[in-house]
Amino acid sequence: MRASRVSASYGARVAVAESGKFGGTCVNVGCIPKKLFSYAAHFREDFEIAKGFGWTVGEPRFDWPTLLANKDREIARLNGVYERVLTLAKVEIMRGRATVLGPHEVEVDGKTHSARHILVATGSWPVIPGIPGREHAITSNEAFFLERLPRRVLVVGGGYIALEFASIFHGLGVATTLSYRGKRLLRGFDAELGERIAEEMAAKGMNLHFGAEPAKIEKTSTGLDITYSDNSRQSADLVLFATGRKPNTANLGLEKAGVKLAADGAVIVDQYSASTVDSIHAIGDVTNRINLTPVATAEAMWLAKTLFRGEPTAIDHDNVPTAVFSNPNIATVGLSEERARERFGALDIYKASFRGLKLTMTDKKERTFMKLVVERAGQRVVGAHMIGPDAGEVIQGVAIAVKLGATKAQFDATIGIHPTAAEEFVTLREKAAS
Repeated sequence: MRASRVSASYGARVAVAESGKFGGTCVNVGCIPKKLFSYAAHFREDFEIAKGFGWTVGEPRFDWPTLLANKDREIARLNGVYERVLTLAKVEIMRGRATVLGPHEVEVDGKTHSARHILVATGSWPVIPGIPGREHAITSNEAFFLERLPRRVLVVGGGYIALEFASIFHGLGVATTLSYRGKRLLRGFDAELGERIAEEMAAKGMNLHFGAEPAKIEKTSTGLDITYSDNSRQSADLVLFATGRKPNTANLGLEKAGVKLAADGAVIVDQYSASTVDSIHAIGDVTNRINLTPVATAEAMWLAKTLFRGEPTAIDHDNVPTAVFSNPNIATVGLSEERARERFGALDIYKASFRGLKLTMTDKKERTFMKLVVERAGQRVVGAHMIGPDAGEVIQGVAIAVKLGATKAQFDATIGIHPTAAEEFVTLREKAAS
């Protein structure tokens, strides 16, 4: 979408082939509907919190079909917006699945088209492990279209998608188990975030099962029986695997055209998103670099500048902020403490853990957590991490400072907005024990 529109604005003649709905994973079965579901799941706690502020709200009732219908209407609106944006940019829309015939040829529904440049931006697809009974499980794709809300759900995985869907189902009143084969959630994030989010989710009543994964799923008259790799068992009405995604490159003709793929099917590209064939580029999840929508759109703009504006622009994947819309939210930018120690050695670590002001009028015990990672030699803030309400909204602003190389002294010189949680990032003074 972004590559087509920006390239056209630079004067390129552009056609885009799409066999499904516009907007890709993010708009249709990713960020947007997921965030809408996340909002829905938070309301149950919001109603409980409101009582502490004098509100009488009665017994809340949730209607799954209403959420689905309203979500579908919003996604359909966005699909139309994206198509209009392309049309206004004078991008030719080809409805059909494309396959690459060679360095400059693409076939769409039996018709061959030639192009100076070919861009592959086909995204990725969720994967279910090949265990007995895998056909009884679903992925995040199907979770957005369930006819009815299950009573018992098992979510398998320890990354973004697993935490988000476990929080969604739990928030909507479903008895939820989150199972992860490792011993700490969010591999690749700051270790403390993974440990603390597990504590918060368990405190909210979610069942966490570490150190094992489903080895077999059997369908019964009452639901699904799951046998784990540690021989423990569980029953559920729904099993959702969020255990990884695979780049969408199968049967696209890329290898025949000379494009080299990685073992997982990802298109291998250089710093300018060029594949091993000069005329074929790839961006987004299909390259399996940093699989986030804003990263893909940034890669699109950098590529458009490189190809059509005469400004070769390399990919910049440093200090990419990101959020996990679990309950509570998680957000981070820069290096984890572990990665920072590998790179810089000596660090200064600053932390805060506190009960938010909004919860002091209730019996809720959830704690907000914030952490700054500072490289000791230059006192530059190289990582900022948060667990708590609206963490993504807070970290987005902090990310600007981290991207610009702000020092701890510059954070300290910034006046905080009181009373907010965000002000903690500029009032942290005590170093944590190393």
